[in-house]
Order: sequence, then C-alpha cells, then structure tokens
Amino acid sequence: MKLKTVLFGKTYQFKNVNEVQAKASEQKSGDQLAGLAARSTEERAAAKIVLADMLLSDIRNNPAVPYELDDVTRVIQDQVNEAVYREIKNWTVGDLRDFMMLYSSTGPIIQRIATGLTSEMIAAVTKIMSNMDLIYVAKKIDNVATCVTTIGQRGIAANRALPNHQTDDIDGIFAELYEALAYGVGDAMLGLNPVQDTVESTSFLLHKLYDFRMKWEIPTQNCVLSHITTQMAALRKGAPLDMIFQSIAGTQKANESFGVTTAMLDDAYDLGKRECVSGGKNIMYFETGEGSELSADAHLGVDMLTLEARTYGYARRYDPFYVMSVVGFIGPEYIYDSVQQLRAGLEEHFMGTLSLFPMGVDVCYTNHMPASQNDSENLALLLAHAGMPAFVTAPMGDDIMLNYQLLGNHDWQTLLELSGLKRVPEFEKWLQKMEILDEYGMFTAKAGDASIFLK
Repeated sequence: MKLKTVLFGKTYQFKNVNEVQAKASEQKSGDQLAGLAARSTEERAAAKIVLADMLLSDIRNNPAVPYELDDVTRVIQDQVNEAVYREIKNWTVGDLRDFMMLYSSTGPIIQRIATGLTSEMIAAVTKIMSNMDLIYVAKKIDNVATCVTTIGQRGIAANRALPNHQTDDIDGIFAELYEALAYGVGDAMLGLNPVQDTVESTSFLLHKLYDFRMKWEIPTQNCVLSHITTQMAALRKGAPLDMIFQSIAGTQKANESFGVTTAMLDDAYDLGKRECVSGGKNIMYFETGEGSELSADAHLGVDMLTLEARTYGYARRYDPFYVMSVVGFIGPEYIYDSVQQLRAGLEEHFMGTLSLFPMGVDVCYTNHMPASQNDSENLALLLAHAGMPAFVTAPMGDDIMLNYQLLGNHDWQTLLELSGLKRVPEFEKWLQKMEILDEYGMFTAKAGDASIFLK
C-alpha cells in the first residue's frame, strides 16, 4: 500500500490510512480543532492523490477503528456483500469514482456495487469528488422506504414538521403544527423534540399527535424524539408510536456517551416491528451530525467525514425510514461557515444515499456561525436538485426550543416549485381535500391559514 506521493518537487509521506483520509478531507474547523486536518492546500491535494490510488481492499483491511475494539466497525464490516466486494476489491478509490460517474452506471447498478462497500470506502470516494460529482451521482439513486407512507421515490420530496416548544406547552405545539400543515409541510413526519424526557410526557404527546392525525386523516407518521429507552417504555405501555428515533454516531464510545448500545438498538428495532402502530416496513429514524464524536471526546483520531459515513453504515443495520443529518447544528467549532456548511450537506446526502436508505439534511446553522439564510437557501436548492428525499422546516425558520436557524415552513412550496419536486402523493391529495393546494399542486388562498384546524 503506497502512502506517499511527490507534488511540486516535495515528498508527502503519510503514516496510515486514517491520516490520508483526514488530510484528504475538505477543510473543516472540527478537523482543524482535532489536529487532523491538512496543514496546507498542497498537503490536502497530495492526500487526495494518495487516496485516489488506494485499493478498496486496503481501506477495508484498515478500518478507521479496529474491528475488535468497536461495534460500529463490526456492524459495518459484517454487512458487506462479500460476492460484490470480491468483484471490486482491486479497484482504486479513483476507479470507484469514475465508475459511478459513467452515464451507463444507473442507480440500480450503483446500488448493487454499494452493497460491497464499507463506510470508509464511501468516505474515501466522497473526498475526491467535486460538489457537482456528488449531486450527479446521488441524483441517480432512489432509496425507497415505507412507514405509514412511502418516501424516496424519484421526483418526490417529503418534509418534516418541527412543532417544538420551550415548555412542551400543548397549545403552543399545536399552533406550530397547524401552521406547518397549512403551508403543506409534514409528509415526512410530524416530529416533536420534547423538553421533558419522561415516559409520561412522551406518552401524552404521542397520544395527542396520534389523535390529531386520526381526526384529520393525515397521511403521515408521528414521532416524539425522546431518548430511545423512553420511547420503548412508552411503546410497551401502549403509546401510539409510528416509528422509533435515536441520535447515533460513528464510534462505539460516542454512542455510549448518548446512552446507546447496539444491543439496545437491536431490542428497539425488534420491539418496533411488533408494536409500532404504523405497521410499516421501515420503523427507525436516526439523526446524526458531523462533530458529535469530537464533542464527546470519542473521535479516536478519525476525521469527521469518515465518522459520519460510519454513522450511516451503522444506521443501515436497522433499515431506517430515513436518516437526517443536522449539518450546521453543533456550530462553527465543527462546521465553520457557509462554505463548509454547503460542502458538508452535499457530502452527507451523497454518503447516506450510497448507504442505501433515504437520506435527509437539516439545512441549518447557529447564530454564532458566519452564515445566513441565503446560504441555507443555496444549499437547499442544490440538495433539491440532487433529489434529496427528506427536508425539515420550522415556523419562520427558527427552532425556538433548540435555538438554531433552518428553513421556514413558508419556504417549502417555493423550493418544490423551483426544483420540480412533488410532495408524497397521498399527502398532496389530502392538502387538496383541505383546499390548501389546488389541482395543480399550487397554493390556494387558504394556504398558510392555521385557523382552518380550529373550525
């Protein structure tokens, strides 16, 4: 395995695969904070050259964290399709990139090859691709999943309603929910982040959301994003849960800092398949974000993008309804500005798509980050043109409970019209029945009027 190259008369020697991966990454403040980033543009270019010439077998044989020390590594390695891997193990990372870019490499062909990839291979090819490459390949692939409704079909984009409230006040929650639905938002899910992580509060909120969904016959799915153990306890007590949520990360140590183990997720997955009221095939929902391992002091010397790819490989074990990366949520310590935000969002969508489930990105930033709503709109438009199947919006683009900025409910129709994407068909028909949309999928005079749910 070659770990050096000569560039402009200077020899660049790297210690191991992890160092090549880290220094080939596009610039991100989190990798700089961890002391893993390339020290110059030239060193980054040299690392990309070395990475592009590396065999896929070299990457598989040198996982980011050793197999015997980390259950995330074990999950990723053990789910590889060995027959497909044997076909491609002598490809270089550059060969993989070139193969995916071929006009003849259609979505199903790429999906088959993806079954033979580890997450570290996916991270590696991501690092040698341009923004347009990431969009071009991701758009070829349709990963379809079903809970109550189905997402991931070509030309369809769903959106999560985010009716968070600082005190879990039920009237405040429903005021936000009414507005979201009135703007045509909610076909990905009605998903609430609760303040109180108790079985009683979670059960109460689940019953309220479910009763509301049944009363108005809304074709979507509900989720209250408590800790997974809280949701499991609520589910065992009969709470009407459509799917199960958990935040996850790319190392065992980071997951343990979240209070999560593989055995726990396995138990939740088995319970959900038996008890979730949706009756769907895909009943798991995960959220992720670059930098979570670093903030938990659990990155183990691995760069953020590789860890994020490993998170997606871990999620794949549970055949999720979809996975959502909260791209700028942690702050400028990890994703510094709009340039890094845009690149990270495109990378994450690509890597999740190549991990074979519907992948979403919460296009967001914090107020102490040098970014603006215009920057988020730029990324959202690019992700829409990449065919991303899942977005999230909030009233006025402001999550008043978690205190970060994202797309607004009122932005959603504009994004759909500009990109040519459509809502989930059953949800669009429901909006037409509610006279929020007309027969052509355009807003009526009632759109945005939350009071229609009070009549």
